[in-house]
Amino acid sequence: MSDPVSRTILLLDIERYSDRDDVEQAYLRRMLYDITDRALETAGVDETLRLRADRGDSVMELIDANASVPALLRALLTEVPAQLRAVNRMASSSAQIRLRAVVASGYVAIDPHGWVGSDLNHACRLLDAKLLRAALRERPDDFALCVSDGVYGGIVRHDHTGIPAAEFHRVGVDSKNGPLTAWLHGPVPDGAAGPDDHSGTGEGGAPVPGASGDGPAPGRTSPPAPSTSTSASTGAVVFHFDGGSPTFGGSLVAGDQHGVSGGRFTGNVHLGGTGGDAA
Repeated sequence: MSDPVSRTILLLDIERYSDRDDVEQAYLRRMLYDITDRALETAGVDETLRLRADRGDSVMELIDANASVPALLRALLTEVPAQLRAVNRMASSSAQIRLRAVVASGYVAIDPHGWVGSDLNHACRLLDAKLLRAALRERPDDFALCVSDGVYGGIVRHDHTGIPAAEFHRVGVDSKNGPLTAWLHGPVPDGAAGPDDHSGTGEGGAPVPGASGDGPAPGRTSPPAPSTSTSASTGAVVFHFDGGSPTFGGSLVAGDQHGVSGGRFTGNVHLGGTGGDAA
């Protein structure tokens, strides 16, 4: 494994992706990549300064530590909501796209076989947190952003132009390794003062088949039949690089981990380790 390097971590996830049909999912993925590319271009982050991993309903970007984090945050707070408004204004009710986002920083080991790092794990847990899902459901502007404690302390609290510190609120997110501190942009959801629990789980943390943690997709009167969950194994999620483009391989597990259904991660996420060839 290579030595860990400092990176800014950007995660973007589509709400209710697994509740859509194949045609709608393909459209939403195109919109996600287009919105992400435009936001990074606005922030001055070109393709030479980032690596991308495709998570189906999500996109992960590892950004060079020399790229401006304030510029990235300004783009996320202005450019992304503007793009979402423009896209959704012209889209049908079933093709509306709403996004959760996380910005974190830390050390990640990057080699030809994958990405490994506890800071990466923490960022993925923030993205999948019930609190962030609830924040997006309660908002009319189609976007919810959460930043790690490190990004808040290093950037946000200094109240840089276009990044109003007063609009970020400290929240706690529960995880199997203890509570994580994060900072949510905008109002904190009602009833979110207690520890965060894990969506898509039943008693004792058992997975509920097909549970996505969100309600029915826009434009539907009832949710479709649950999709078949991929079974968990004893490996960890591994990012595979082929020709410079990262893809996913392996499977998801560890303790109370859950499988992957419809391209969405639920429960706690561990990234890295070793795994077999990509499926």
